Amino acid sequence: MSGKIATELRNSFGFDPDESMHHFVVTIPRGSTANIQISEHFTWDPEVGSSVVSLGAQLDGQIRVVLARAKWDAIADEVRAEMNRRLRRMGRKTGSWRVGSNLVRRELGKELVLLAWAIEDADPSLIQNAVANWNGLVPEERWWLYTQTAAATGHGVNDRNKGWRKALRYALTENPVTSRTDIEAMVPEYFRQAAAGPLFKPPPES
Repeated sequence: MSGKIATELRNSFGFDPDESMHHFVVTIPRGSTANIQISEHFTWDPEVGSSVVSLGAQLDGQIRVVLARAKWDAIADEVRAEMNRRLRRMGRKTGSWRVGSNLVRRELGKELVLLAWAIEDADPSLIQNAVANWNGLVPEERWWLYTQTAAATGHGVNDRNKGWRKALRYALTENPVTSRTDIEAMVPEYFRQAAAGPLFKPPPES
C-alpha cells in the first residue's frame, strides 16, 4: 500500500475496506472556487485506492453530485460534525475535510449526497433550512431517500433538477420537518406509490 493511500485511509470518515469496499469519495480541489465532486465507489484496490471517478453510465466510481464551492462551504462544517458524532458513537476515529480525496463510509456518504442533492440548485438563502430538515431525519430515512433518488435520478450532471432530485430540493429547503407527518409528506404521493417496499425501509447492506 502506497503512503498516499495509507494516508487517505487513516484520515477517512470511518471507511474500512476490510468491512466493506463500498464507499464515497469527496474530492476537494485546491483553491476557493473549484467545484466539489462526490462519487460512489463499490471497489477498492489496496495499491491504487478507489475506482476511477467518472460521469459515464457505470455505477462504480460514478459522480453523484457536483457542488459549487460556496454551497459546499455552507454545509461542510455541519456535515463533518454530524458524521463525527456518529463515528464516536461507533467507537471509530473521526475525520476532517482535506484538499484531495476524502473517503467516507457508505452510509455516511449516502446521507451527505442526499443533502448535497437538496441544495445543488437551491437558493443559497435556503441552505440552512435544508440542513435543519436533514438533521430532522433519522439515518434510515436518509438512506431510503438516497436509494430511491439514486435509482431514479442519480447521475451527477444529467439528472440535475429532475424527478426525485427536484422533489428533494423542495422538500428539504422549503418544508420544516417537525413531526412524523411532516417527514412522510416530504416525498410526493406519486413518488411513494412508485417506490418498491414500505416507506423508509432501510436499504440492504452492500
